[in-house]
Amino acid sequence: MEPLLTLLRDRLRLHQGSPSRRLAGALADLTQTGALTPGDRLPSERELAQAVDMSRGTVAAAFNALCEEGLCERRHGSGTYVTRARSMAGLITGAVLPADLSTSVVPDPSHLAMPPLDPAMLLRSPSGHGYDAMGDPRLRGLLGSADAAAATGSVLITGGAQQSIDLAARTLLRAGERVLVGDPTYVGALAAFRRTGAHAVPVDLADPGAAEAAFARHRPAAVYVVGVDNPTGSLPEVRHVAELAAAEGVPLVEDRTLAPLVYDGASPPEPLSRLHPRGTVTVGSLSKVLWGGLRVGWLTAPEALLARITEVKLDSDLATSAVAQRLAAELLEHNPVGPWVTELARRRDRFVAALAERLPEWSWARPCGGLSVWVRLPGADGDRFAALAREEGVAVAPGSLFSPDGRHRDHLRLSFAPPPAVADQAVAALARAWARLR
Repeated sequence: MEPLLTLLRDRLRLHQGSPSRRLAGALADLTQTGALTPGDRLPSERELAQAVDMSRGTVAAAFNALCEEGLCERRHGSGTYVTRARSMAGLITGAVLPADLSTSVVPDPSHLAMPPLDPAMLLRSPSGHGYDAMGDPRLRGLLGSADAAAATGSVLITGGAQQSIDLAARTLLRAGERVLVGDPTYVGALAAFRRTGAHAVPVDLADPGAAEAAFARHRPAAVYVVGVDNPTGSLPEVRHVAELAAAEGVPLVEDRTLAPLVYDGASPPEPLSRLHPRGTVTVGSLSKVLWGGLRVGWLTAPEALLARITEVKLDSDLATSAVAQRLAAELLEHNPVGPWVTELARRRDRFVAALAERLPEWSWARPCGGLSVWVRLPGADGDRFAALAREEGVAVAPGSLFSPDGRHRDHLRLSFAPPPAVADQAVAALARAWARLR
């Protein structure tokens, strides 16, 4: 039990709130990192209370919270056991439901104009054998022309933005180091950082004072920022973060996956690599503008850092699919992003109007970009509501997923990207679930 307790004490330092909430959050963290897996028995309430210097009642309250969330279950006469892990994987591997608002993705490729394709063309690659470490030159050139950030450096093609973030994390971070992240932030990035053993520290990065204090206090090994925020859909102003990172010599990972998806006449955010050219890893993807099933993303970085990241990628998968890259290049040439952004803005407006009509007690800020709405449930627990919503046939992402310490439990991330008819049915199901909860 001692190795587990060592990890638990370390995680407790990163959580805030009441003692029971801190303990529940730390235990949930250990399910995400794999230190606790489904079927594992937790220490008894008495043993754990002594080990972490808390009351037995506090431990019991933490166990109750984990059971209510569905992460654990009590077995009479036997103890408390882990039943599942709270993770990103749950958003994409759960049972298929009539309506899925939990994943911030392009729901299907039906919006794409299909180019005439010669199957033999899809099998061509510069090397012939298809193991092109940096990726297909044609696709790299198209990305450099279409994206201001990609144009600032050499492009490495990856198997999606998630792989790009994972590669950056594995290159930049070591166990025990700290990485500053927004609060809330993208759940996939949190998962990548946890896998390295690093500690994600939530900070209001849009607040210059908070960012400066976090740099001084935590001495981070890296900082993760976004162009368009996921889950909130806001356009955060974080130039000061890039300037701080440059001054301190701290690597910056800028996730621009959602940067092309901005509405109401706004311009895509300027890449931060211009402010921190020697230390910025820029992440992009075609998943949000074309289709996630392509699994094609990219990253750029300064030459020396890009060489290190490329070595990590070669150890991982040798090369990204040549066929997917050739198809992505064809689709990119035939599908400008403008019409898709216009359609998404229309879906956003219809979705938030339906929310306002059917769920007037909920609150949210109208998203300026991205694919989702960040809603607050007054006086309710998002994890509990998510379970009720599933019973009504709709999947939602509870807010606790988007923080390294499980906060934002009164929030949900809801995707507005599904076709309007599906979204309308989903909102009706959410209203039914809310009526049951109230």
